[in-house]
Amino acid sequence: MVVSIVSLTITGFLSFNYADQILKERVGEQLFGESSIRGDTLRLLIESRIEQNNILANDPMIEILISEMNKVSEDKLKEKKDVTRKDFLIQVQAFQELIGFSIGLEDVKIMRADGKVLFSLIGVKDENFHDNQFFQRGAIESFVEFESTRNGKKMIVVSPVFADDSKKGDKSIGVIISKMRTEAIDNILLDRSGLGETGEVYIVNEEFLMLSESRFFENAVFQQKVDTLGVQKCFNDNQENIGFYPDYRNIPIYGSSYCAKDLGIVLLAEIDQQEIEKPINILQNRIFQTGILIAIGMGIAAFIISKSFSKPLVKLKNAANKISSGNFDVRTNIKTGDEIGELSHAFDSMAQKLQESLVEIKQKEEVIKQLKGGNLLKFSQRDENDCVGVVDMTNSTKISDKLSDEKLAKLYEIFLNFMAKIVINHNGEVVKNIGDALMFRFPNVKHNDSLMMKNVLECCLDMIDSHDGLKKELEKENIPALDYKVSATYGSVKVAESVTSNISDIFGPTVNRCFKINSLCPVNGLVVGINLYENLKDFAEYEFIQFCSIELKQEYGYSIFEVKRKK
Repeated sequence: MVVSIVSLTITGFLSFNYADQILKERVGEQLFGESSIRGDTLRLLIESRIEQNNILANDPMIEILISEMNKVSEDKLKEKKDVTRKDFLIQVQAFQELIGFSIGLEDVKIMRADGKVLFSLIGVKDENFHDNQFFQRGAIESFVEFESTRNGKKMIVVSPVFADDSKKGDKSIGVIISKMRTEAIDNILLDRSGLGETGEVYIVNEEFLMLSESRFFENAVFQQKVDTLGVQKCFNDNQENIGFYPDYRNIPIYGSSYCAKDLGIVLLAEIDQQEIEKPINILQNRIFQTGILIAIGMGIAAFIISKSFSKPLVKLKNAANKISSGNFDVRTNIKTGDEIGELSHAFDSMAQKLQESLVEIKQKEEVIKQLKGGNLLKFSQRDENDCVGVVDMTNSTKISDKLSDEKLAKLYEIFLNFMAKIVINHNGEVVKNIGDALMFRFPNVKHNDSLMMKNVLECCLDMIDSHDGLKKELEKENIPALDYKVSATYGSVKVAESVTSNISDIFGPTVNRCFKINSLCPVNGLVVGINLYENLKDFAEYEFIQFCSIELKQEYGYSIFEVKRKK
């Protein structure tokens, strides 16, 4: 009964957490979708307004009129403005007909280079925008800002005007400031479909002021300060945010932001946390009520099931008796999915380990018998064609004289393990170390297996290329750097298997030649025998340099080659 209740509690808890996680993820996806789609739509709308204003700014007639007005003196400016007003008006009206009246254009101010207004749809006044921040920024780049009005806000679109023959870096000859209505933007933000009872979408400017109507407060435009996590992340870190945080009402919400720092705004889509968790609370109550009913049913079922426990317990008892009599092959194989099943699994594992231990003991007894008989090595009756390699320290005697026993042991440990790792990384086998040398091999390599032959050569060259890496490892232990030689041969070897080890040893002329040519190798260099050279000489990326050894040629008829990578 206790097990049933605990299981039910855990299941209910996990189900509740899973449902809570899934619901929050879906709300998060919904808010992220709302912020992304509406943010992209808002960006497209704002950028289209900038592009439309740039069309007016790039109008050739506008450029000509502004250029001419820049040359007019102060005393004649007013008279000239009256003359050119009609020309400006014709171009602005043509622009409106081209773009359409849906953009909500309310006013257009055209200024010359010193900031004095040359034309305005709502009448030309002796206005001077020289110190106006819109004019100063608009002389450099196009941008959008929002302006507070009695009824909410207006969109201000500013574009510089450049001369027709201007080059990159030239100053603008004037500025156009257009004032537009924001119904299109408000339609994007105030559509609350899919946002529940508390959801809203709004925008905030770089001064942390709300630029759209609030669902909860009246007259929030340019009045309500919004210094929340989503706004801070956008304007401080240029990052978007999604998660739980307090909103401008200091109420916990789940929100997603769309950062448009380049446009000077951030869009936020938010829903109250309480509304999100309402279905979870309902689910929690239902799980609790259902749990009580299930617990009663489980109690009855547990009573009935407990009666069936005796059968597997008897089977376990009989298996234990058989093991005590020496029969380790017995297995219970009880799979009831409960504690009895777990006990059965543990029992079977124990029996298997005992059986394996018995086999291992017998094998060791066999090894001991062979040792008593003197048969330490068994040579295979087959020859193998191996690539054999040796990496040997140079001047090891001179180095050892300068080091303590502890440092010398550390030197050999670092060197041999460093080179062994390179061999293993190339799928080779470490045979043994002989003093300060390490012998390795690549067994059963076919002479026409070009990929394997190249792998052998790359392994040896990696040892040479890793000289600096070995030096750094030695420096960590305050041990001086050392040099070494690498040699490799290819040919038939004899394999000896030890009864006390799984590692095979190799013997034969191929091994002897590998050690012989190593003594002729340049320091920190690689030499290969003639057999290996014949299988590698067609690789164009390597350079093979033959050098003569009279002793080898006379005794074996054997040539060696130094190998380098081509630069």
